[in-house]
Amino acid sequence: MSNLNKVFIPEGYHPILDEYDTQRAIAYIKETFQHEFSSALNLKRVSAPLFVTEESGLNDNLNGYERPVSFDIPAVGTSAQVVHSLAKWKRLALKRYNFGIGGGLYTDMNAIRRDESLDNIHSIYVDQWDWEKVITRENRNLDYLKLIVRAIVKAICSTNEQLQVRYPQLHTVLDPEVSFITSQALEDLYPDLKTGSEREKAYVKEHKTACIMQIGRKLRSGKPHDGRAPDYDDWNLNCDIFFWDEVLDRALEISSMGIRVDAESLDRQLREAGCDDRRELPFHKMLLNNELPLTIGGGIGQSRLCMLMLEKAHIGEVQVSIWPHEMVEE
Repeated sequence: MSNLNKVFIPEGYHPILDEYDTQRAIAYIKETFQHEFSSALNLKRVSAPLFVTEESGLNDNLNGYERPVSFDIPAVGTSAQVVHSLAKWKRLALKRYNFGIGGGLYTDMNAIRRDESLDNIHSIYVDQWDWEKVITRENRNLDYLKLIVRAIVKAICSTNEQLQVRYPQLHTVLDPEVSFITSQALEDLYPDLKTGSEREKAYVKEHKTACIMQIGRKLRSGKPHDGRAPDYDDWNLNCDIFFWDEVLDRALEISSMGIRVDAESLDRQLREAGCDDRRELPFHKMLLNNELPLTIGGGIGQSRLCMLMLEKAHIGEVQVSIWPHEMVEE
């Protein structure tokens, strides 16, 4: 198997639910969480695209090296890209659908990330709830970010509790108390750990439910905690949400989210990232001209949430994708 693809099977592991009950439980998790989550954040469900045109600038560039899946559309005379995420599309949709302050949307997002390294928690197929909410300028602060994070974690914990009433053989314990820390404070806390993922594991193992904030800008070590595109999250006002996964003995990222860039922070981050060429794309022009609403938004991994609650060791147990033959056999 390629060095990029690794699978870990915990000693003595066996699935608690069989294949059929797993499918029923997945449906229950998705239905329950959508209700809890959308009610807590005042979100309405909308349909979303599987692909966008390249020239629109709406696709998420992620860390900048991932190649989108592209194809031509002869009937239209243009090419399209399968989305990596809907970070930018959602904000434009809020404007087009005339959402007011305090209102928001959520949708099922399905994506293909062809260059993903495959392991227990990564797949080339991505399924998540993408969501976006209109906010005021006064909401653009860390206190408001924390308020929304706590609401999401509460919805996750409530869903887990309801699931265990239906399937009492499941025993995933989720801590509703969120521990917040910035990526710089995390680096300062663990000066001997060299990577962001190592620091995440150490911190989440101790705190069980954690939110790591301010991701994207270089830290004092000269390296960012993790990669973040410069044109959706404000690097001063974003975060990742983690739970401790007892089955895999690791920190499991469930959500990447943040308060979105305004014209000023987009201008600054495009310069910092060396991405000034994006200023001419339609979406970016609208942002720089203050033509889009101020928003907060993110994605919540559907398969990862199901993995966590159903005590599964591999993401392939809760979704259908393509894996190396050796990984399937193992």
